[in-house]
Amino acid sequence: MARLLILCEYPTLSGGERSMFATLDGVARAGFDVSVMAPPEGPLAEACSERHIPIVAFSPVVAQGARPSLAQRRELLAGHLAQLQPDLLHANSLAMGRLAGPVAAELRTPSVAHLRDIIRLRAQAIGDLNRNSRLLAVSEAVRRFHVAAGLSGDKTFVLHNGVDLGQFCPRPPTGYLHRELGIPAGAPLIGSIGQIGLRKAQEVLFDAAIRLDASTEPGGTADLPSSVASSEPHWLVVGERWSDKPESRRFEQRLHEMARQIPGRVHFLGARGDVPRLLNELTLLVHAARQEPLGRVLLEAAASGTPVVATDVGGTVEIFAPGSARLVPPDDPAALAGAIAEALAGRESRLAMAAAARRRAEERFDAAQATAGLVEHYRALTE
Repeated sequence: MARLLILCEYPTLSGGERSMFATLDGVARAGFDVSVMAPPEGPLAEACSERHIPIVAFSPVVAQGARPSLAQRRELLAGHLAQLQPDLLHANSLAMGRLAGPVAAELRTPSVAHLRDIIRLRAQAIGDLNRNSRLLAVSEAVRRFHVAAGLSGDKTFVLHNGVDLGQFCPRPPTGYLHRELGIPAGAPLIGSIGQIGLRKAQEVLFDAAIRLDASTEPGGTADLPSSVASSEPHWLVVGERWSDKPESRRFEQRLHEMARQIPGRVHFLGARGDVPRLLNELTLLVHAARQEPLGRVLLEAAASGTPVVATDVGGTVEIFAPGSARLVPPDDPAALAGAIAEALAGRESRLAMAAAARRRAEERFDAAQATAGLVEHYRALTE
């Protein structure tokens, strides 16, 4: 049985970690003995414990909260690899791929780096990533961006993430969110799910919401369908701010200030453990991100049969075939408001759009397909 060590940077369960977990049962069935190297406390470690996956403590933070240098972290990683002697190292993020590349190459340990971001990299970072045996990009958009910047085209492959189509599937809404939040039955629920931060652009969504709300007022001038005026949608924000940078704290504060312009109809729900059920309660999922390599929540919404309005950035167009979502330019609240209003006004077209997205998920984004593809890459490096 080949020993697989998966290297993770953060203790959280964000999209990259959830995508990784979606494959682990199938990877184990394919004959790999899986361990995870990550911070020893937090949601990721708890999820590993629940699945009886061994976790090797590895944290980028040391005593007094100081962050060790890149050289120090590589020395620490090299010590772990020398002791554990895995047959394959899988760095589950771009940052961990950069960290691991030179170490794995020196130790002659086959390594995979997962590219889950579209960010500009310095030449040294690109060189470090190219030391890995193989690079997996979550979308054509991610591969194209990084190969154009100097990443090895021969080593870089596209492997779309997948979702559990049984866990995320169409279900009739039960109204539990309306009851929980005291929202009138029948009021549309428009959800945003993801980390609160500048890249997710929730302030653009709020700008669009304010425009829609203004169109319902007497004398409102927004050029939106009149049928929206009687709907009074409620806006649900699911997610937390992870960054503690001053600009991130100011961003979150600004969102709360904007929400006060729609009194009583904006609900900050924080992190939720019921996202599969919650998606079925939404009238729309709106994703206003400025960049999105391959948004996991978009895959989950598509699989759930939840209608989607999203920005046409990164790999989003790879998820949604024409007619399966409404895509708009980023940083354009007027276009976003118009797309939301049209989706709210046309129930039949909205449901047809959602059904098309579900079919697309079944064809392209089943977790079983993603797992099979990942196992092929693993075997190519270990057999």
